[in-house]
Amino acid sequence: MLTTAEVAAALHENGYKVTPQRLAVYAALSKERWHPDADELYKILRPKHKALSLATVYKNLDALGKAGLIQVLNTGENSFRYDANTEKHSHLRCLECGEVRDITSAKTAAVIKDVAAQSGYSISGEQFYFFGLCPACQKKKAKNNE
Repeated sequence: MLTTAEVAAALHENGYKVTPQRLAVYAALSKERWHPDADELYKILRPKHKALSLATVYKNLDALGKAGLIQVLNTGENSFRYDANTEKHSHLRCLECGEVRDITSAKTAAVIKDVAAQSGYSISGEQFYFFGLCPACQKKKAKNNE
């Protein structure tokens, strides 16, 4: 993940003010690997930042996303999730427990190349989501079916 100085520089380069709240939202998100939504991130931040509102968390997540510092994930739920890992990777979402985790596949580059060739588009970005049951939920389901 990025250092505070790198986050501040990227925000400044993209026309955003560098605020303690913005830096705190990024720092908290960069520590999480389970891709929280704004409400969950607010609950993480609230104990240390009493004056922070949920609206401020949303506004800062929006700014961080527009500055390219985080990924905004739409995994088919009622809210967006956020990921501080901006390196190219895909996501898996368990349809039972809702877990979202990262997965890296070199084969996504071939898909992007194929889409560009078929469509004539110059592809500037992509997000891949895969849905299914995580190993733990598969075990629970198998146990319940016995």
